[in-house]
Amino acid sequence: MKLWDKGYDTDKFVEEFTVGKDRELDLMLAKWDVIGNIAHLKMLNSIGMLSKQEADALETALKEIYASINNNNFSLDEGIEDIHSQVEYLLTLKCGETGKKIHTGRSRNDQVLTDLKLFARSEIYRISILVEQLFNLLLNKAEDNKDVIMPGYTHLQVAMPSSFGLWFSAYAESLADDMLQLHAAHLLVNTNTLGSGAGYGSSLPLNRLLTTELLAFDDLAYNSVYAQMQRGKMEKNVLFALATVASTIGKMAADICLYASANFDFLKLPDRYTTGSSIMPHKKNPDIYELIRAKCNRLQALPAEISMIVTNLTSGYFRDMQLTKEIFLPAFKELSDCLSMMIVSLPEIEINKNILQNPIYKYLFTVEDVNEMVSAGMPFREAYKVVGMKVQRSEYNSTTDRKLNHTHEGSIGNLCLDEIRAKFARHKWDFSKIQEAEKKLLES
Repeated sequence: MKLWDKGYDTDKFVEEFTVGKDRELDLMLAKWDVIGNIAHLKMLNSIGMLSKQEADALETALKEIYASINNNNFSLDEGIEDIHSQVEYLLTLKCGETGKKIHTGRSRNDQVLTDLKLFARSEIYRISILVEQLFNLLLNKAEDNKDVIMPGYTHLQVAMPSSFGLWFSAYAESLADDMLQLHAAHLLVNTNTLGSGAGYGSSLPLNRLLTTELLAFDDLAYNSVYAQMQRGKMEKNVLFALATVASTIGKMAADICLYASANFDFLKLPDRYTTGSSIMPHKKNPDIYELIRAKCNRLQALPAEISMIVTNLTSGYFRDMQLTKEIFLPAFKELSDCLSMMIVSLPEIEINKNILQNPIYKYLFTVEDVNEMVSAGMPFREAYKVVGMKVQRSEYNSTTDRKLNHTHEGSIGNLCLDEIRAKFARHKWDFSKIQEAEKKLLES
């Protein structure tokens, strides 16, 4: 079954080429297609295009289809092109000729885009919940380890004193900024494109404000041409938000791989989160963090992939946009898997609290010595030269067992954890209105 069927056959290879991966990918959109259909039929009933009896029959059938999706008892039949065709086909089987009315006032263009938006806003929120879990975990680790000194590095050279508290909370604050990007992506997604048709609206008196309310969108995508121009633009900008989160956790995974190496020995990974070597019996490899790093690098490339597909397209729909699904839909699971792996593994990482006993860190406190001289009245450049000459002549000696007096905001003695929590809270958003709207559409 094809929604565009006009009574002639298409070459089989042409059909396979144009359908692509839609059949498998569209299963990810199944429940959102049903929810969009329920809102659409209620609107059609309100403008007299469906009788109450017809609308009730379609709504009952759609809820049965939704239940089969939830019970993992749903698939696309052989010969069915996509999820939209499958749902319409099932409605026709269940409701007869009435099932054929569900597409009234709609194009597959606005149907696909609406499905993608409903899917994306739910997935963005699910990602935000995982980000919040990781954020809280990192801040708790920062609090627990705020007094554990670790060497800071620049250029991969020993630099200045840092702490595990500072390290953990750095990634927490990065996630707080990432939430700003996720919220922006949610706002972009949460506008209603249903009713824009193929990009030029409809001669039927559609009530787009009603479907906006029923689906709990924040607003309409008013202009029908622009509504369809959001295809590609939406995916690219959402993927930028996912890439921002991926950048944070990918960098942390890279740190963990480095810090768990024997040369650094800052961290010890739990045995059950490491793998071994087929030839070297001593090896405990940080494979999960290496894969998180690689997957996050791949996620950061996805916005560019979307750009290369849609950048030179003029206004109006093009089949090129079908390929964006292959990039867009799987990205959410890839990122959520990386976040989930971080969440389960980080609590079991052991921290080396005696790192500074290693003699390679004998110069770690040179800046502390310079600052002590400056505090006593010596000009900075003079103090810098005095300490530098001692290092140059191998005359520098400093104990690593010393009390540090770092008090300014964001230093190892003043982590500002409460302020970072407040920053994260500012970027959270309430999803309850959307959840209530979806629940109401599905109620018996």
